[in-house]
Amino acid sequence: MKLFMLPRAYRDGCGDVGFCFEWAVHDAIRRNDPMVMERLTDAAKLCKLPGADFDSILFGVEKSGKTRIIDTANDVLTDDSRILTGAQAQPPKLKGYMNQLAAAFHRPETRSALPSSINGLWKADLFFGSTDADRWLGTTLKINAKHLEGARGLRVGIVPSTQGASDRIFKDQAKNLIVCPVPYDGSFMELFYTGWRIVQQFIAADAKVPKPVSLPSPADRQVARELEMRRDFPIVDVIAALEAQAQTDLLAAEEKVVGSDVAKEGEPLLNDLVVSPVAAYKSA
Repeated sequence: MKLFMLPRAYRDGCGDVGFCFEWAVHDAIRRNDPMVMERLTDAAKLCKLPGADFDSILFGVEKSGKTRIIDTANDVLTDDSRILTGAQAQPPKLKGYMNQLAAAFHRPETRSALPSSINGLWKADLFFGSTDADRWLGTTLKINAKHLEGARGLRVGIVPSTQGASDRIFKDQAKNLIVCPVPYDGSFMELFYTGWRIVQQFIAADAKVPKPVSLPSPADRQVARELEMRRDFPIVDVIAALEAQAQTDLLAAEEKVVGSDVAKEGEPLLNDLVVSPVAAYKSA
């Protein structure tokens, strides 16, 4: 499908932003995005997840409830991959239960055949784990933190932090979840919602640059222009092209002394100038 056809095929749905949030977090884990991984690394410690080479397996459900998306599972899971449930028992092997968990979404009778420690694992949105230790955590994601639910087998809950509020990781005793709020201000959630808004306005404008009133930010309109210039190309190719031109090295912050510590009056010392990852991203 070419990009200009997207507005004609897309139908707005109330759950769209939630599904995009799941994909965005999954992609951030696979790219080892520090804005997300700094939080999940702390959550992994609280769940006693061993290892250091983290990865994600997307385990989503389409809005109709008819189609399961099991992304990367066959490439990542081994016969010895185990799911950590927090129970005082041998962790179950995950790979052998994947098809059962997928079927359990709309077959209640299938859930009763699952081990009691993971009979709620079908509610997972992704599996977060370490490939070097071959251990995984059932993870649920909600764009609205009020909708977060616990279930047997789920260990981590990922939600957006409330703008201006604390993004402290904590254990919800009632849900038996390690709740991991993803930072907002100047971080992952701000970039996510900005991207969401650009794409929504681009689709509403029939795959063209929206009017300034719809996208008043020059940086946002530049993204829309990059998309419009490629509207006659297949969507998959457009995504690949934009990924290829992304300057991901600008996301890495590095503190370095570049010259003398002697500064002129009114000038900062060179080794006092540290660029944050988000500031570098915005400058790009």
